[in-house]
Amino acid sequence: MRAAVLLLGLALCAAAAAQERRNAFDDPFVQVTSAVPGCPAPRPPGFTEEGVRKEAHVRAQHGNSCYRSGRCRLPNSYLYDKEIIPRVQQHIRLDGRFDETSVWILGERRLVTLMGCVRTKAQAEQLEKAVLLVDDVMGVVNHLSIGTGAKPKYEVAR
Repeated sequence: MRAAVLLLGLALCAAAAAQERRNAFDDPFVQVTSAVPGCPAPRPPGFTEEGVRKEAHVRAQHGNSCYRSGRCRLPNSYLYDKEIIPRVQQHIRLDGRFDETSVWILGERRLVTLMGCVRTKAQAEQLEKAVLLVDDVMGVVNHLSIGTGAKPKYEVAR
């Protein structure tokens, strides 16, 4: 009986480990501002082991197509992200218009995803436009919410 319980416990631990998410591609993800109390934090980037295998192929294709088409000087568009995100973070913090927000940013393939809470729709639009001005940013995905009352447009951290 004890052996069966032990085997069941080991199987459950192995299943949980297989579903554990990790930021295998080291996608840059940072909180830039934190002035809106109760703003739901986004779930950090991550993939299960199975997801990593699937995503690796997609990333190779998408990352290299930018270079092959002449839109990127680096051989893979994901190589820009670790440099872009700190500059976007600095730009947002120094701008001054976004001090009263709670914003997280994620970089993937020269695209910056904005997540969190702002005070007004105009502020969300201004933030999106400001981020587009940062060198090497190809596009912005705006998942900002106005206040904290609406369901977030992103997966929430647990």
